[in-house]
Amino acid sequence: MIDSVKIRRQSTLDFYSHYEFLCAIQDSVPLKTVKANLNQGILELNADRIKAADWAPLLKAIRHNKTLISIVIRSFHQQGLGESGAERHKTHVRRRIPAIRSKDLTSQLGKAIRGCLTMSSALKSLGLEGLLLRERDLIFLTQGLAKTSSLESLSLAHCPIGDGGLETICQSVRNSAIIKSVNFTGCNLTWRGAEHLANVLKHQAMKRHGEAWAESLRYRRPDLDCMAGLRRITVNCNTLVGDQGARAFAECLGEDLWLKALDLQQCGISNDGAKSLLDAFQTNTTLVILDVRKNPLIDYTLMKKLNERVLMNGNSASSEYKWLTSPSSKDVLRPKSKKRTIVLGSGRKGKATIRIGLAPKKSIQPGKSPSDKESYSPKPLPPGAYGFLPWRTAERHCLIILIRSLISCKQTGIPVKVTLESASTSETEETEGTLEDVMHDRDLTESPDKIKVQQYQQLRVRSNFLEVENARLRNLNFSLSEVLHAQSVTNMILEDEGVLGSIETSFQKFHAFLDLLKDAGLGQLATMAGIDQSDFGLLGHPQMNSTVSRSACGGKAEELTSPLLYVLFPSVL
Repeated sequence: MIDSVKIRRQSTLDFYSHYEFLCAIQDSVPLKTVKANLNQGILELNADRIKAADWAPLLKAIRHNKTLISIVIRSFHQQGLGESGAERHKTHVRRRIPAIRSKDLTSQLGKAIRGCLTMSSALKSLGLEGLLLRERDLIFLTQGLAKTSSLESLSLAHCPIGDGGLETICQSVRNSAIIKSVNFTGCNLTWRGAEHLANVLKHQAMKRHGEAWAESLRYRRPDLDCMAGLRRITVNCNTLVGDQGARAFAECLGEDLWLKALDLQQCGISNDGAKSLLDAFQTNTTLVILDVRKNPLIDYTLMKKLNERVLMNGNSASSEYKWLTSPSSKDVLRPKSKKRTIVLGSGRKGKATIRIGLAPKKSIQPGKSPSDKESYSPKPLPPGAYGFLPWRTAERHCLIILIRSLISCKQTGIPVKVTLESASTSETEETEGTLEDVMHDRDLTESPDKIKVQQYQQLRVRSNFLEVENARLRNLNFSLSEVLHAQSVTNMILEDEGVLGSIETSFQKFHAFLDLLKDAGLGQLATMAGIDQSDFGLLGHPQMNSTVSRSACGGKAEELTSPLLYVLFPSVL
């Protein structure tokens, strides 16, 4: 037998020896992470730490594998805001885009997984998590899923495949009699993706009903748990599933007798979707896990009813399907420091260090109480108070101080070390460059002296702009404070009892004057002036009519009102 044929046959039975052989041919060193869990038949890799040259022997070994039980390839890379614009072109940034994000490499990975699924009869679990899988890669994966004879669990968690990619995967899952669990956590799914999964359940339910009918002949009782098909569906962290997706699941759960667990954490479900899921339990008696945690739009009472019905289905007995652990908000939001070190300038006059970010917290030893100085923290001032400084203005002040210090250090030739710390990321970056790399991309075709002059001018322009913006915001803050003060003075005036009493007295006198006009027979003048007849007479007070006869008081009233009428209605008189 040819030696190459022997090696190919032996490679299918011993994964690591074949991987070492391929590395020796390529003249590369085998990765230690590959051998970490191979004694248990598990290949678990962090794809972000593998270089492009190290993928070739690894993918060839995976393609011809027949012994691995589980393959998990994860990527934790997330494209942040710092990877766009000028920072993307820095030459000294150590954090680069992993090789697994390229189209060619994901395509090769899809072909290797397809070959492994086709050949292996031992592979039980496959996890491709956080990878940027494209349509072509999903087609390769679908072809392998259609030919697999042993795969039971498939996980594409945090792969942004969307509804279209899920529909492609469902074409193979719906006809598979082996796959029992699928995980599509954080895959950018909407209610359409939920409908695709619901259609898979309906299609498999039709086949299972036929098998159950065949096994129920001759007074036999069919064993539903031994029938093929999906048992667990996980679609956590897909906030666009919503109530419409929940209703799609509820519609198929009402007639389904095989699905055991459905995970819908953080899927944007409200009370309407929860009620439809609760109605499905009127006919469903097999679902033992319905996880709708982290859906804040569901009332507590409705959540409690759902959990009670789930426990009734499980009969409080132990099951092979467990509730997924939900990380607490403290662990997710725990700040971790991020440092970025930038060395500026070059010279022999020493080194200046500028540190920007959050101050590190001092650890307190057990049994020792913190001192007053350490535990003291000033209270923030309310807006409008003297000395109040908005956070945006404070950041501009810090930036102006930093720019001025960089300019002075650059002019003197003192090297500067800048450390940026942030509490919003869990990774550590170290960047080394010059002042030109921080403020602007370096143009290699220009002379260094010209670059320095241009950068100095840009810094001056930016600092002037920030000072003008700071002055504008300070004036705006002062004007808002004056407006608030004027409003407070107005409220104080209106709340004064004396002022309110004087206003009420003035209105009473005016109404008395209108009554005198009416008694003098001059009410039509008030009508011409636009005064309603209901204004004659105060509410709860009698009209101020004269107690004497009309003939006796007519002259007096006319004498009193004639000057006022001449002033009020000169055009009529």
